[in-house]
Amino acid sequence: MKNYTIRVEADPYYMEDKSEPDEQRYVFGYKVVIVNEGDAPARLVSRHWFITDAHNRVEEVRGMGVVGEHPRLAPGERYEYSTWTQISTPFGSMRGSYQMLADDGTRFEADIPEFQLIAPRILH
Repeated sequence: MKNYTIRVEADPYYMEDKSEPDEQRYVFGYKVVIVNEGDAPARLVSRHWFITDAHNRVEEVRGMGVVGEHPRLAPGERYEYSTWTQISTPFGSMRGSYQMLADDGTRFEADIPEFQLIAPRILH
């Protein structure tokens, strides 16, 4: 039996130069690392995110690939990309999953563990 294991790590950061707190616009960048820890090659087909702000408003985002790509990872390979999101509060969180397709036709999900979006204190 094949092992379909994809590990995902995200490293978020606040983008002060893109944010406008007076307009309730907080922009966060995040770098994602995807590692194939299984024994079967697999391609990232699509993504499904839940972006939650401090008021518990949830935005659900679905899309094909990541940053315009559908990376294929052989066992032991890793793929990294950076992107961003915007919320209306100075803190929130993100979590989700990637839908994967192994070379043998098996479809499976790779969980994206929840991570926090936190702007540093803004003094007026």
